[in-house]
Amino acid sequence: MSATDALATVGVALLLLAFLGQQRGWMGERSPGYLLLNLAGAVLAGLAAWLGGILPFVVLEAVWAGVALAGLLDIARRRTGPCP
Repeated sequence: MSATDALATVGVALLLLAFLGQQRGWMGERSPGYLLLNLAGAVLAGLAAWLGGILPFVVLEAVWAGVALAGLLDIARRRTGPCP
């Protein structure tokens, strides 16, 4: 297995783990764990897609990671409260 294949495999496994956890009720769609799994999985899968020259998947994973990051930042803002 090449390094690109390994990155893609781990990335997709993290994305599927998040999906499974959400579907089974182990984590909510706005929970930090769900969002972290999606962010990490999308970054790894996106990197593998970049290395493999599969640009449509790079775009897909960049958007996926961006949505997960936005969710995490939203959680962080809610925990710290509004800025003075």
